[in-house]
Amino acid sequence: MSTPDSNDKRGEALRQQRFKMLEDIATEMSEDIVFPTCFDVSLRLRNALRDSDISIDRIAEVVQIEPLISSRLIRQANVAARISRDEVRDVPTAVLKLGLKAVRNIALGVAINQLVKSKELLPFSELSRRLWEHSIYTASAAVVIGRKLSSVNPDEAAFAGLVHDLGAFYMLYRAAQYEELRTRPDSLRYLISNWHESIGESLLFALKLPGPLIEAAAYHDEPRPPLLENPRTLGEVIYAANALASAEFEWLDQAHVERRLGDQYHLLVPEIDAHFKALRAEYA
Repeated sequence: MSTPDSNDKRGEALRQQRFKMLEDIATEMSEDIVFPTCFDVSLRLRNALRDSDISIDRIAEVVQIEPLISSRLIRQANVAARISRDEVRDVPTAVLKLGLKAVRNIALGVAINQLVKSKELLPFSELSRRLWEHSIYTASAAVVIGRKLSSVNPDEAAFAGLVHDLGAFYMLYRAAQYEELRTRPDSLRYLISNWHESIGESLLFALKLPGPLIEAAAYHDEPRPPLLENPRTLGEVIYAANALASAEFEWLDQAHVERRLGDQYHLLVPEIDAHFKALRAEYA
C-alpha cells in the first residue's frame, strides 16, 4: 500500500464523510436501494437472464453470486412468505418460493439498473472487481466450512459470506460521487476499512434481511479470541471464511493480519479454492 498523501483525510474529516454516507443510506431506506457492485458480473447476469428459455435451476446458479440481487430476492421471498412465517435465509429457497418469472423479473430489473449506474464506478472498477472476488471467495469458504466443520446451513452461510462486505460496495459507489475521494485512494481505503462494517449493517437492515444474517455479517473483521475449535454459529463461520478469503484476496492492498484459526480450517483451502474457481469461471 502506498504511503498516505499528506492531503489524505483522517480523523474528523473522514468521520464527516462517513456520516454523509449514512445520511444517504437513511434517505434511501424508504426506497428500493440499487447500486452497482461489479460491472462485468451485472452485464453477464443481464445477458443470461434475457434468455427466455432459462431454467429455474440456472437462474438460481447465476443470481447467487451477485450480493445485491441475492439480498433483494431473499427480502421479496420473505414478504411473500409472511403469512406462513417460514423465514427465508438462503438464495435457493428464495428462488423456489418466488418462482421463475418473479425471480427473473426482479433480478433482471436490478441488473439493468446496476448497469445504468455502473459508469459512476469506473474510477474504481479494478477495486470493485477485487472486492467481488473477495466476496465470492468468502462465500465459497463459508459453504465448505459450513459443510465440513459445523451444523450451519451451507446455503445460509454462502449468502452471509457473499454479502458480508456489501457496505464496502456501497461505499465505493458513494465515494465515486466525491471528487476528493476519487483522487485520493488512500483516504478511500482508510474510510472503507474503518466504516464498511457499520454501513453494511445499516444496508442489510434497510434491505429487511433476517436478523441472524445481519448479525453474522456484522463485525466480521473485529479482533476476537483464536478460533481453534469448530465454529458453533453462523457468525463464527463467516469470521473464519473472511479470514481465509483475506489471505487470498486482500482487496484493500493492506498488509494481511493473520487471524489465528485452527489447522482444520487451513486444511479446507484446496476444497475452497476449487469451489471458488467454479463460481468465478463463468464470469472471468
